[in-house]
Amino acid sequence: MAKYEVNTSAVARASGLITARQYVLDSDWGRAQPRADDENAFLDKHSWAEYADWHLGLTDGAADETKARYAFVYGDLRRVHRSALIACVYRAAEWRHKAIELAAHNLLQELDAAAGITE
Repeated sequence: MAKYEVNTSAVARASGLITARQYVLDSDWGRAQPRADDENAFLDKHSWAEYADWHLGLTDGAADETKARYAFVYGDLRRVHRSALIACVYRAAEWRHKAIELAAHNLLQELDAAAGITE
């Protein structure tokens, strides 16, 4: 099983997007998540560092500047998606990646507070 470390730069980026209200509260993450073509188009116009900032996890042992290095995408490469954070929490918890799970959970709480979701 792959091991991951938390991408602290991505956590900070996600938090900044939440503060700037650049988020989607209701989406079908299965449809909204970036596909390979979306990622390739993003990489044509942006750096690998910017691409990395959309992923909460860094895969241990994978080379930098490869898609295999980055895991647990939390948005559509423009905005944070609440459904993506939920998916990150779920998938990280399922595979016992506790640090990723907690980072995603904390961002989800931050987003809910910013959006006024209290119940």
